[in-house]
Amino acid sequence: MAPETHDGPNFCLAHLGETKDLRQYRFQHPALPVAAPGKVFLQELLGLTGMEISFGLMPPGRSMPFHHKHRNNEEVYLFLRGRGQFQIDGQVHDVREGTVIRVSPEGSRSWRNHSTEDLFYVCIQAKAGSIEGGTTTDGMGVPGPVIWPPQA
Repeated sequence: MAPETHDGPNFCLAHLGETKDLRQYRFQHPALPVAAPGKVFLQELLGLTGMEISFGLMPPGRSMPFHHKHRNNEEVYLFLRGRGQFQIDGQVHDVREGTVIRVSPEGSRSWRNHSTEDLFYVCIQAKAGSIEGGTTTDGMGVPGPVIWPPQA
């Protein structure tokens, strides 16, 4: 099933469904013999040009079967639900809902779900050192009031 999408001149929107339904998405990594369920990348779907974002669901008892690092991209992992462990350069850290981790490109990483419930997370990748300004320094106000249509 393909995600529901809508786009316009300055946006693209996709509805992936509820987190519990992420299993419908599959990602075939070239280093793995079978496709991983519950992983969907958004770069192509949304036409992203400065980052990659993926949603992930790791079932109980599963793990990333290898360590990896990146040539250029730092990653931020946002854990939304469940519990697990994240390993960076040999250090193991417990993760749960609300945990956020940034890993530099050189950091060797892997993670696992050693709990009895699904582990849901979002991973954001962007080129390390590419941000020239933060939210308040990059943002600009737009004149005019905010007007919302009446609620049905």
